[in-house]
Amino acid sequence: MHIFFQSDIGKKRKNNQDFANYFENNQGIPLAVLCDGMGGHKAGDIASEMAVSHLGDAWENSGLTDVDTIVEWIKEHINIENTRIVEKSTQYPDLEGMGTTLVAVALVENHFIVANVGDSRAYHFINGNLKQVTDDHSLVNELLKSGEITTEAAMNHPQKNILTRSLGVTKKVDVDIVTTSISTGNQLLLCSDGLTNMVNDKEIAKILTISSTSLKEKVSELVSLANANGGYDNVTVMLIEPNKGKEGKWICK
Repeated sequence: MHIFFQSDIGKKRKNNQDFANYFENNQGIPLAVLCDGMGGHKAGDIASEMAVSHLGDAWENSGLTDVDTIVEWIKEHINIENTRIVEKSTQYPDLEGMGTTLVAVALVENHFIVANVGDSRAYHFINGNLKQVTDDHSLVNELLKSGEITTEAAMNHPQKNILTRSLGVTKKVDVDIVTTSISTGNQLLLCSDGLTNMVNDKEIAKILTISSTSLKEKVSELVSLANANGGYDNVTVMLIEPNKGKEGKWICK
């Protein structure tokens, strides 16, 4: 098994607003998507599930194989889902204010194509080193980048959950895209902030380093550690480890 994910309600929340899944298009190219919803009542649940499910359905009906074309497709279709969420939130009063983060990755040829909106993250783990691929779209990250606060202050900042970008807020959303090459032994981690607010990068890397455990065991251990450290939020973790098929192409199945 080379893609595995787990979503958990955590220790403090009454419902789980995270949603994740992975899909293949009709050329066998995988797309993994993870969202962390926001909004009152069950609006966050709906926004995150809408984004993942509709984006996945569109991907399954596509036949794209070219990196540049896929990058443009991802940007376009994330904006389609953004518009859908905005329209639903204005159409139904109980969904007003709903939105979601989104982080997604497609495996194409010898590249990961990573897209993100919000503060759900993607990490690239290679040769024992954990590198954050995505950039958090949050107020605290803006303060950190400008030098107004330290890394230590950012960890416990009272405005840590304020996002500067998410799906469902404006009619058009900017999508960050990062393309990174794949090497043997790589792992790509997608996660909601329920993990990264509870488990630091060193702890994550330590778990991913253990070669004797499966992806399922690593994911389960990360979720369990987030809960053991407080579990203040929903936590969703998806781990991807590609391997080469018979034709020498990278695959995730």
